[in-house]
Amino acid sequence: MKIYIDGKFCNEKNAKVSVFDHGLLYGDGIFEGIRAYNGRVFKLKEHIDRLFYSAKAILLTIPISHREVMDAVTATCRANNLRDGYIRLLVTRGIGTLGLNPNRCKNPSVIVIADKIQLYPKEVYEKGMDIITVATTRNLHNAVNPAIKSLNYLNNILAKIEANNGGCEEAIMLNSEGYVAECTGDNIFLVKGNQLFTPPLSAGALYGITRNVVMDLGECFRLAGFRA
Repeated sequence: MKIYIDGKFCNEKNAKVSVFDHGLLYGDGIFEGIRAYNGRVFKLKEHIDRLFYSAKAILLTIPISHREVMDAVTATCRANNLRDGYIRLLVTRGIGTLGLNPNRCKNPSVIVIADKIQLYPKEVYEKGMDIITVATTRNLHNAVNPAIKSLNYLNNILAKIEANNGGCEEAIMLNSEGYVAECTGDNIFLVKGNQLFTPPLSAGALYGITRNVVMDLGECFRLAGFRA
């Protein structure tokens, strides 16, 4: 597998970051998870738009342009002959010191990994799965805003651990007020009658690219008179 790191491709064995990278030390960075289907990257522009929004929210300057990030993603897919798979795009604050001060990180890093992924066992997609509601709540907006896709995903991982301990693959996360926000790694939807519902962004749901596509399709079906 070829991995893109700061303008160069390297193999898995040599794909390394410094132990002083603030992305490793503090989760100081951002990412996007993007799917590729039949040789095309799904909603690439929208994903890169969201990456830049996240970067702006944490005052992180991405060292290459929007177009160059898009080109890096597609080039990584081509380098790995990936037609159907998953792309993990990361931007870390870069190498700094053991202190928290991000101003000591002078050169942010851009990393692109393109590989296969299966989030859940195959039978889950065919038969559905049991999920539970967990005690770990979604991040507060005035703490680590859930709209930021940061490298610090511990909130979701703790909820995932609860799900696993409960014998489930996935869990529903509530916000601090007890309202449904999202799952540990997915947006959540409810179909009732001929309407499609999903928690609002204000509840702590991620501004999902696929979420928007699903809601748009749901509205089209509703207007056309289709029922679930």
